[in-house]
Amino acid sequence: MKELVRCRPCGYVMEADKLGDVCPACGLPRKVFEPYREKVSLNRLMVLNLDLHPIAIHFSQAFVGAIPLLFLFTALFPNFYAEELTTVNLVMIVTLPVMMIVALLSGMIDGYTRFKTFNTPLLIRKIVLSGVITILSGIASVLVIKDGLNPGNTYIVILLIIGCLACAVTLGLLGKKLLNVILPGKIFFFWEAKAKELKEKRAARDQVEN
Repeated sequence: MKELVRCRPCGYVMEADKLGDVCPACGLPRKVFEPYREKVSLNRLMVLNLDLHPIAIHFSQAFVGAIPLLFLFTALFPNFYAEELTTVNLVMIVTLPVMMIVALLSGMIDGYTRFKTFNTPLLIRKIVLSGVITILSGIASVLVIKDGLNPGNTYIVILLIIGCLACAVTLGLLGKKLLNVILPGKIFFFWEAKAKELKEKRAARDQVEN
């Protein structure tokens, strides 16, 4: 495992051999760094370093933000590629629930990896808000698939997406609080637990045979 160092003033952690003259985060000289030992198991770091949830959530958040903006833009400039922009909006509305499901699942993996449980106040709030966005976007998607964007359902779809946007902003604020939080130690993922179980069974069988 590579040697790590941590900036005492700002807490930035990096590999020692990549440290230059100043801290990449806060700009203070390298003398403020101290040796740092990671308190999290390698398998958990490996999962978190995949950045599955940040990548997934950025796609869904981009769609949630872009959809109402495209509605507004086409309303203000009806003669500027309105048909093409409406088609783009339809595609985003239809695919948003799928992206939210991916973001929700990756968020649950991320949360369990960080805290070894789903049952913490902030994680529960994040899961509930993600579920609300998934349901609201799913309703909007069904309306669009069934009838397209017509005068009868456009305002309903807009209200549903605005509801998604409000939840997404709240999710972003909650996620910011959890960005650098992780319990020390390690957890057993399902493949590790299975390997441990097989090892224990083999040892018990060997004892009986001997």
